[in-house]
Amino acid sequence: MGSRKKQSAELLNEANKQRCQAVLCDCPTSPRKMRLVTDMIRGMAVNRALDVLKFSSKEASRRVEKLLLSAVANWQAKNEGVRLEESNLYVQEVFVDSARMLKRLRPAPQGRGHRIRKRSNHVTVRLASKNVVEENTK
Repeated sequence: MGSRKKQSAELLNEANKQRCQAVLCDCPTSPRKMRLVTDMIRGMAVNRALDVLKFSSKEASRRVEKLLLSAVANWQAKNEGVRLEESNLYVQEVFVDSARMLKRLRPAPQGRGHRIRKRSNHVTVRLASKNVVEENTK
């Protein structure tokens, strides 16, 4: 590995250590349904996002709520002295990738079979804190 490549890799590793995230792998919900839920909370404050997910009627919102709580716990583990209310945490990035697909056959008329694809997904939530600059006007 070249020296420049190694230095850039080390910088990326340092940036990833400071980043707070949680990942949900192989969730048995279709990615399209999960994206509907994750699009609702992208860019929101964490407390507001938790409220939106709690009162949402979608089944995928329960899983995303649990994942968001896990990301908050990860943030608290890294920043022990900082209070959650004062940090202005928000959902910086949420994305859904498709995972493995189970392929099944369903019986159809006249001896045929129709293919059923049971989809699953991976969800990643990244948190960040907004730096609020207070300006004193005289």
